[in-house]
Amino acid sequence: MTEQDDFSNADLILFNTCAIRENAENHLYGELGQAKDEYNKNKDLVIAITGCVMQEEVPVRHILDHFPFVSLIFGTNNLTSFYSLLEDHLVNDEGIVDVRSDSLTVEEGLPSSVESRASKVTAFVNIMYGCDKFCTYCIVPYTRGKERSRKAEDIISEVKCLKEEGYKQVTLLGQNVDAYGKDFGNEYAFAGLLEEVAKTGIERIRFVTPYPSDFRLEVFDVMAKYPNIMPYLHLPVQSGSDDVLKRMNRRYTREQYLNIVHELRKRLPDVFLSTDIIVGFPNETDQDFEDTLSLVREADYDAAYTFIFSPRPGTPAYRMKDEISSDTKHERFDRLKDLIDSQTEKRSKSFLGKDVEVLFETVSKKDSSMISGYDRHNKLVHVKGTEELIGQIKKVHITESRTYSLLGEIIDE
Repeated sequence: MTEQDDFSNADLILFNTCAIRENAENHLYGELGQAKDEYNKNKDLVIAITGCVMQEEVPVRHILDHFPFVSLIFGTNNLTSFYSLLEDHLVNDEGIVDVRSDSLTVEEGLPSSVESRASKVTAFVNIMYGCDKFCTYCIVPYTRGKERSRKAEDIISEVKCLKEEGYKQVTLLGQNVDAYGKDFGNEYAFAGLLEEVAKTGIERIRFVTPYPSDFRLEVFDVMAKYPNIMPYLHLPVQSGSDDVLKRMNRRYTREQYLNIVHELRKRLPDVFLSTDIIVGFPNETDQDFEDTLSLVREADYDAAYTFIFSPRPGTPAYRMKDEISSDTKHERFDRLKDLIDSQTEKRSKSFLGKDVEVLFETVSKKDSSMISGYDRHNKLVHVKGTEELIGQIKKVHITESRTYSLLGEIIDE
């Protein structure tokens, strides 16, 4: 297959969907409208949809009712069947819907190459799939199934292959990486896996996403021991209120979360810490929100991804009565964003005049004369340069600070 930049002249259009936020589902319907124009020009065009949205009955029914030109629908639990399903469609000239409700298996040995990945510099490596937490606002456990871990030897083998192919960074990926190995009977397995990945010698390692109540402090010891594990942790909190955390079914308290943060700062003083926060969860009180603001100050985040609560059909939170006005939610969101921005800006200014190591990944989207990459703390850095820098790690002297990025000059070596 040859990848196309747009729908025109394509023989196959494959949509990979995400169910975490509702606007992603609506975006899919908009894209299908554009794909319909191409289908009307070429009735042999194959349009296929996969991903976790296809594990939900309502979106699948909506697509079948409103987009009958879609050739193939399959879910996350049968991705490995794609080629056989495609062949069946082409041979029989019939639409196919094949969505398995659950899977306890992990498929290995799927074809992968530099050409099939979005980047030739950094790569995501799944270490596990699914989630058992059932947060009341989250659709993932219903669409991705139970937590199931890949075998460590398969993960290490993939990382070694990526290193041999020239990749400079891997990000270990899972909905809850701290649960890695629990289905093998080892609740401390993630720290061991992280250490084994570090021993491969690949130049940079990151991981997302840990879950606070499953977190083991041994992970910090491994991070401190190996310089190729980046000093960055994304640790979602969602709320600073114990009452809201309980309604979210987050399985930890404010105090337990902050204890992890304090241990992190003690063991890795230079670490970069980010989080996720939801504003306006059903019936969040003024005091609940103030508790979130005070936690943000105490945790002293370097960055945060903030969201106004968006109810997802099929989740318990969707049925919760909510008397918070939209204006109140947006006012709280703005206050939280202002606080996060001030902390992020303060952190950015601390880089001024310092030298950092940057892995360059791409040409800047806003200025083609600038090359962009990330330092060890996951801070975005731009420098003047050419595409030859992409894939290289260079020392950069920071000359200008912005809230969410830095500008600098490469230091001659």
